[in-house]
Amino acid sequence: MSQQQETLIEFPCRFPIKVMGVRTDDFAQTIHDITRQHAPDFESTDLEMRVSKNGNYLSVTVTINATSKQQLDALYLAFTGHPMVKVVF
Repeated sequence: MSQQQETLIEFPCRFPIKVMGVRTDDFAQTIHDITRQHAPDFESTDLEMRVSKNGNYLSVTVTINATSKQQLDALYLAFTGHPMVKVVF
């Protein structure tokens, strides 16, 4: 199976990823830093935050210029492997 057939996503494209974790002072910065490691052209303006109803959790959505399935896979692995992160979708 070729790289093109591994995914229905056409690259390059804008791709949003939502990351949720316990609300701490450095959660959003941590997500920003991980994103920059895998998408060097990522801009802070492409990060959106939303606090949960009770204020215990923070949802951070990063929208990157995705260039490949490998890039997205590596980013998902970095997020899911981080101890601050509870859910990625």
